[in-house]
Amino acid sequence: MAINLNDIMAEDFQIVVEEYVDRNKNLLDTMSKYQTAAGRLNRAVTKAATQCGCISLSGKKREGRAKTNVSGKLCKNCREAIEKEMGDVLFYHAAMCNALGLSIYDVMLKEKQTLFALGDYSLK
Repeated sequence: MAINLNDIMAEDFQIVVEEYVDRNKNLLDTMSKYQTAAGRLNRAVTKAATQCGCISLSGKKREGRAKTNVSGKLCKNCREAIEKEMGDVLFYHAAMCNALGLSIYDVMLKEKQTLFALGDYSLK
């Protein structure tokens, strides 16, 4: 299997996170920060739909070949807020991988292989 630039970027990101969190490697602290970051991400998406209105979210079952239940397009402010929060989630995800001695690339690759193997039968 060939390694591409995206694979290298995942490993590089994990290395940068490792260097940054050198002063605090407490896994419990990292886990709580991850959960907080995920909550802020959820709130930013919710605000884009409810306060700004640049997107609409549907709770109905997707029909046909619809890819998502999101309509509209993120405005500049909402996009920036969501990207920032999503970056924090990725940061703490990588930090947890580091604390547990896991490769973020290997985790992503195994998940990708599982999705390909399960196809439409995936329960995610």
